[in-house]
Amino acid sequence: MDTENCSSVNEFQFLGITNNSKIKPIIFTIFLVVYLITIIANLGMIILTRMDSHLQTPMYFFLSHLSFCDFCYSTAIGPKMLVDIFAKNKSIPFLGCALQFFILCFCVDFESLLLAVMAFDRYKAISNPLLYTVNMSNQVCSTLVAGIYMVGMVDAWVHTTLTFRLCFCVSNEINHFFCDLPPLFLLSCSDIQVNELVLFIVFGFIELSTISGVLVSYCYIILSVLKINSAEGRFKAVSTCTSHLTVVAIFQGTILFMYFRPSSDYSLDQDKTTSLFYTLVIPMLNPLIYSLRNKDVKEALKKCKTKMLL
Repeated sequence: MDTENCSSVNEFQFLGITNNSKIKPIIFTIFLVVYLITIIANLGMIILTRMDSHLQTPMYFFLSHLSFCDFCYSTAIGPKMLVDIFAKNKSIPFLGCALQFFILCFCVDFESLLLAVMAFDRYKAISNPLLYTVNMSNQVCSTLVAGIYMVGMVDAWVHTTLTFRLCFCVSNEINHFFCDLPPLFLLSCSDIQVNELVLFIVFGFIELSTISGVLVSYCYIILSVLKINSAEGRFKAVSTCTSHLTVVAIFQGTILFMYFRPSSDYSLDQDKTTSLFYTLVIPMLNPLIYSLRNKDVKEALKKCKTKMLL
């Protein structure tokens, strides 16, 4: 291993999404619209939950943090990706690459854990609605979110430190549109077995915990729903969970596909498409899924429109 080459990488060059000049305007237009919808929808959800008193409940408290997380990692990647579509120089400083990866890693961990907490919140709301506000008090909700932030920060710091201590002496060209583990591992001339082991153990533990938490919560939710006598009550209970289940299925399925494979199976062209989906499309879908299927959010939007017109 050449130690001089290890210390010579001051920046990385993205190869971008495509080199096909004919489809670049189409890709740019599509993902500019996607990014703008993401920003408006997520910031709108955050503002709405703060302004409307009917949305100041534990479920919407968690939802506002989900929107903040989606806003952060789509913004860490989206603008740079859009600029690089037409830019000749697609470089990113070494520290900028590390920061971009840190934000992405933190947000993926945070969202995974938050979705598990939101499943637990739904269980508490359905199993014992009379004690819901007591069991999920402001202090409990704040403690849960603070714990998730801490776990996300620690895990992101571990992966960022291990990744950016590798020697990148093969090349500084990243065959991707942002700094992520698979393309960075391919550039490294260091042994990445420790990195892959830590990824499978630490992130694997987080994924296993969150998926298990969601499954256990929904098992108890099903049991609670079966105890409800009226068909209307059952439908109302189930309808509050469908949006959450949709978000969990899309997000977790994509993350498992992206990161839980041996490096020999990586196909970067395929991964670019998957990465576009979970870094830009999913953050756009999350607030839309929750708002389109939620009467409370629709009512809050109507009130907000009425106030603006007056």
